Amino acid sequence: MVYIGLDLGEKTLGIARSDSGIIAQALMTHRFYENHYEDASKFINQYINKEKVDVVVLGYPKHMNNDVGIRAKISEDFKALIEKNTKAEVILWDERLSTFHAQNQMIEVGIKKDKRKKKKDEMAAQVILQSYLEYKGDI
Repeated sequence: MVYIGLDLGEKTLGIARSDSGIIAQALMTHRFYENHYEDASKFINQYINKEKVDVVVLGYPKHMNNDVGIRAKISEDFKALIEKNTKAEVILWDERLSTFHAQNQMIEVGIKKDKRKKKKDEMAAQVILQSYLEYKGDI
């Protein structure tokens, strides 16, 4: 099974991947024009179909009090765009604090601030995917 994790922002789509279902690896950050989610979905749908991705774990940015806000609604709509154009299973996964954890991991290993800024989205996607993989219990 091939898994990818996605961290959807206003202008970026962080992408992580796992071929083993055990370890998530940061893959890339796709940049798109602000709020042009259809363009981002076209890019990721092509990737999903080309790479035969089975499961997409999409970050679901709920508020700390568990409310679903505008960003979470955008993720719901993005999920629908993926499901419409691929055969992959799409799972919305609570991503609260994923960027914070990704930043802390990069600081711990000594990655410089300018490089952290470039990598934060794909690292957040890695945190999201790794969290899901650990939860589902294949480890």
